[in-house]
Amino acid sequence: MPALVRSLALCAVAMLATACTHTVGGTAVRSAPGIDDVSRSPVDVESLMLDQVQMQAITGAGEDLTIIPSMDGKFPVDIEHLAETAPPQCEWIFAETQTFGPDVEEFHKTTFQNPPDGALISEGVAAYRDHDTARRAFESLVTLVDVCGSTPYGRMFVGDWTAGDDALRTRPAGGCGRDYRVKFVVLVEVTHCAFAGSVPDIVMTNILAKVPN
Repeated sequence: MPALVRSLALCAVAMLATACTHTVGGTAVRSAPGIDDVSRSPVDVESLMLDQVQMQAITGAGEDLTIIPSMDGKFPVDIEHLAETAPPQCEWIFAETQTFGPDVEEFHKTTFQNPPDGALISEGVAAYRDHDTARRAFESLVTLVDVCGSTPYGRMFVGDWTAGDDALRTRPAGGCGRDYRVKFVVLVEVTHCAFAGSVPDIVMTNILAKVPN
């Protein structure tokens, strides 16, 4: 992989980590109508999302933590020009349609920035029509991580990773990470850079507390 491409990919994998971050201007706008308009899921993802005030409190960043205007949406997003730079086994890193699978009924993901600390954190929730479908999406994601991690570039894209019955965690280089949990009919993702390890855990716990058993 050419050095420039590797640097670009690593920066994206690190979710625009400290060396890659910059303040994003603009005004946050309401998300466009999404795939949940004809949802068959028994859970409304909007009822699970944490608002900006909650995220400010959890992260300890206060008013410095703001929503990135272009990164608050109700559709899984594929960044094709970055996916093309990755090994085929790892391109899902840049393709949310692969990360969450083809059976998503509802989706919402919001990314927050804390420019003074060069930090980013996102919360994403995908809802499915039933538990079995959510479980299959989670298991497919674990397989994607396993296959990517087995390549020569695995350490860069997924790093040290662990998976359990309902939890998945990846820790690539750069002080960033991704956490996933499956519960009932939802798959929750928290990605983060430059925050203490306890922060994504608290975000995940607060989201999951709203999910029915």
